[in-house]
Amino acid sequence: MRGAPDGRAGWIEVIAGSMFSGKSEELIRRLRRARIAKRRVQVFTPRVDRRTAEDEVVSHSAWRIPAERVASAREIRERLDPDTEVVGIDEVQFFDPEIVALVQELADRGMRVVVAGLDQDYRGVPFEPVPQLMALAEEVTKTLAVCARCGAPANRTQRLGGSEERILIGAEDLYEARCRRCHEPPAPQPELDLAAPRARRTAGVRRGRSS
Repeated sequence: MRGAPDGRAGWIEVIAGSMFSGKSEELIRRLRRARIAKRRVQVFTPRVDRRTAEDEVVSHSAWRIPAERVASAREIRERLDPDTEVVGIDEVQFFDPEIVALVQELADRGMRVVVAGLDQDYRGVPFEPVPQLMALAEEVTKTLAVCARCGAPANRTQRLGGSEERILIGAEDLYEARCRRCHEPPAPQPELDLAAPRARRTAGVRRGRSS
């Protein structure tokens, strides 16, 4: 059954963009306003992200709000207070795929769910589960940073190190914001051509048979 018992309608808000684009700051702003409006708010952040204090969401501009650090979508469900009206989730791209179903469930139960996360990884590839959440949301906000090279509006994240891991936690030491023109994605890895050796082996067998 959709909606809370008191008839309150739930919905989903997604704040998405590159690193250094103000996603966490916007998340904190909305959650602070919800508290001013006397709403019961719970905030969650992924345990894998150790860049900030254990019990807070902290933006790059030093805005902060108390939060619970959790390891999975299931742990959010387990810790959720029955009286909570607004749920905030920061760095949602670091959660497991179950987070999509959980966010849907909470909105269907009448909660306002506000999530923030990267919509692209350092290669410029859509960063799940944010694209799925954007498709399901009632409201989507795309935040823009400032390109570290040319100063243009930036919506991509440039990794400065050489690691090819998709998830590599870091801040200014490893990343900077770039615009479309200045972004330098890593060169695609060549695919192993398994058909070529097979074709050569087949050709060799055929030559052997015909000789």
